Amino acid sequence: MTESEFLTLTDGIFTRIEAALDEAELDLDCLKMGNVLEIEFDSGEKVVVNRHVPNQELWIAAKSGGFHFALRDGQWLAARDGREFGATLSAVVGQAAGCDFAFAV
Repeated sequence: MTESEFLTLTDGIFTRIEAALDEAELDLDCLKMGNVLEIEFDSGEKVVVNRHVPNQELWIAAKSGGFHFALRDGQWLAARDGREFGATLSAVVGQAAGCDFAFAV
């Protein structure tokens, strides 16, 4: 995949994340700055989604840890344990928000 294809693909994912957060009506602020989408909750806790262009990976940083995801066979899967990006994001946002949240790529 070219760099521009990666950026277009991940722009779409960032847009869908923002839409899902808006739809869930959670108490948070969401700020996109270049390659970073920062989600800050009223508690002060943060979840950061970052796209790492050189490696063509999506990264999630949360209180529970850091996760790196690469696109394999049409799915964003974690390098360490094979967890899926959407499930991981759902879990860390739900934990930070104190309620259920669902996101699917």
